[in-house]
Amino acid sequence: MNTKKKPVVAIIGRPNVGKSTLFNRIVGKRVAIVHDLPGVTRDRNYAEAEWSGHEFVLIDTGGFFAGSSDVIDQAVLRQIHDAVAEAHSLVFVTDARSGITAMDQEIARMLRHSGKPVMLAVNKIDDNSHLPELAEFYALGLGEPYPISAVSGTRVGDFLDLLVESLPPHGRKPAEPEAVSTAEGMPGDLRLAIVGRPNVGKSSLVNALLGHEKVIVTDIPGTTRDAIDTVLRYKNRNLILVDTAGLRKTSRVKEAVEFYSTVRTRDAIRRCDVAVVVADATEGITEQELHIIAEIAHLHKGIILAINKWDLVEKGAHTASEFAKAIYAELRIYNYIPLLFISALTGQRVFRLLELALQVQAERGREVRTSELNAFLQEAIQRYQPPAMDQREIKLNYCTQVKNNPPVFAIFCNHPTSIARSYRQYLEKNFRARFGFQGVPITFTFRKK
Repeated sequence: MNTKKKPVVAIIGRPNVGKSTLFNRIVGKRVAIVHDLPGVTRDRNYAEAEWSGHEFVLIDTGGFFAGSSDVIDQAVLRQIHDAVAEAHSLVFVTDARSGITAMDQEIARMLRHSGKPVMLAVNKIDDNSHLPELAEFYALGLGEPYPISAVSGTRVGDFLDLLVESLPPHGRKPAEPEAVSTAEGMPGDLRLAIVGRPNVGKSSLVNALLGHEKVIVTDIPGTTRDAIDTVLRYKNRNLILVDTAGLRKTSRVKEAVEFYSTVRTRDAIRRCDVAVVVADATEGITEQELHIIAEIAHLHKGIILAINKWDLVEKGAHTASEFAKAIYAELRIYNYIPLLFISALTGQRVFRLLELALQVQAERGREVRTSELNAFLQEAIQRYQPPAMDQREIKLNYCTQVKNNPPVFAIFCNHPTSIARSYRQYLEKNFRARFGFQGVPITFTFRKK
């Protein structure tokens, strides 16, 4: 389905009125992080939705903070204005329990001036006893208020019936057609996750690739909390970029919101084909980068290491080569990962990342002929016989590829459980020297003949 032809609906409201809960209710799955702490949603979050045969793109936005001098609040406000400009229809979510606030009145003024159709949803009305509270919401000047409960789903269906009637025809083009489903994507698409520690420049990298501020960027660690999917068309391929929250050590994850962000980031890694691990050139490779790389390798995803903020490093004739040598010494068994020095701020080599990601994805899908594999295996055995284990002689007979995306190779032998770990590493090192598979974790399975 082409999301570019679908109408766009933006959900707007002040913090903690239930916007993300309603977003998840309409989409039918837990896409946005929901928590009682105000301000959990910050970036625009997109998903495809369908109701009674009407398909549309739904945008979840951050809580509206008018007049705040806080840098994140100001960035969220820009995101909200962008969403309003992009949308065909707007859903203004309010809270029946707290009634109309000064912030609600400010939002109502903004939405009236937008000229877009607005539906006023009064949330947290779980039963008929609260219906009299609707009367005061007429004062917002946005027409009839509609009672709903995003948590229980009460009257949400009736609300959606009215919403889809206000939408333009399916063929009408949205004002800014960049929304994309957070689903798996179409066959042939490349899902590229941008991961790393907080404040290493992940969101800045996404913005540099997209050419505009699709996600919020500040100097405050931990700004991004949700995993946001955005499609980028590059060389006739759809690259689905997933900007994610910063991954910390589990022992350091104290806030409940940060815990859910970490869970969502790990889910983004599971959904991706290739992950770009972003590190800070001014800090070098830390233990946490190695931990993230190990997790990506465990899930058998393609890996690229991007050293960001390269523009801040004083350089000599051999700075890059010396830096790379030090990094590969740290990577040890992950020395098959390609390394790229970039600057998201200046745009240096950021598009080389896309080229590299496509190459790594091609490597993940590559197949090696069985005749070539067995020639390699025999040469490896001649150079170094597998050591005997448990006083048993090990014989490796045959090798074949049993899977790609990710690649898995089966070696048939007489004692599969007796292959020493050092010999497995020897085989992989020589295999990569011969066949490549740059940036791709490979798996050798040993099976009984």
